[in-house]
Amino acid sequence: MSVKIRLYVEHPLGQGQTVPLSREQAHYLFGVMRLGVGDAVALFNGRDGEWRADVAEAGKRGGTLVCQQQSRPLQLPPDLWLLFAPIKKARTDFIVEKATEMGAARIMPVQTDFTNAERIRQDRLQAHAIEAAEQCGGTFVPEVGGLTRLGRVLDGWPADRQLMFCDEAQAGGTLALDAARAGQPWAILIGPEGGFSANERARLSALPYAHTVSLGPRILRADTAAVAAMTVWQQAMGDWR
Repeated sequence: MSVKIRLYVEHPLGQGQTVPLSREQAHYLFGVMRLGVGDAVALFNGRDGEWRADVAEAGKRGGTLVCQQQSRPLQLPPDLWLLFAPIKKARTDFIVEKATEMGAARIMPVQTDFTNAERIRQDRLQAHAIEAAEQCGGTFVPEVGGLTRLGRVLDGWPADRQLMFCDEAQAGGTLALDAARAGQPWAILIGPEGGFSANERARLSALPYAHTVSLGPRILRADTAAVAAMTVWQQAMGDWR
């Protein structure tokens, strides 16, 4: 029998493992979803795969689940980071949710010269990533980093990680990714609504690991560009091939 409710937990998962529930989780399972003792829930923690667990104790302020058997192994995404400049709240939420669904291993908000947002709620964005994984059947949850200056990120860039630099100034140009680099660590960089500054574009274009690409003949909104770029990369270099 399939289990329809999936829940992310921090607790280790394994055969016979007892998993305590927080007050919020208990309210969701027993108050909202109306589960009771003996009902089944699918659990995942981003490390141990997905496990079928049965409700052992159900209360208003807490409860206990017991793992019965693993229903899916851990499925890791490709080693792909998504770097993006935060935009309006709802559209930033959209980027985090879709990046999680589409297989980003890490999500990194960056502050560029033309980024309007000066701060983010990292905990709220991480919660959106967890919710997206719960809803789409994922067993891995990407880490959402804190807002960091793009220059600082580039200063500490790993030498072996390739960077797909999506430059709106290249609209109408060609998109070319070296298939020989498939399997290597990669990252995608999406700019803010105002685009990249001349200084940023010059620095990025000069980096030996950066690959400047066009996403087609039209300039895309930042949230659309993130989905388009991940789609192109997954088909050419990732696990959609």
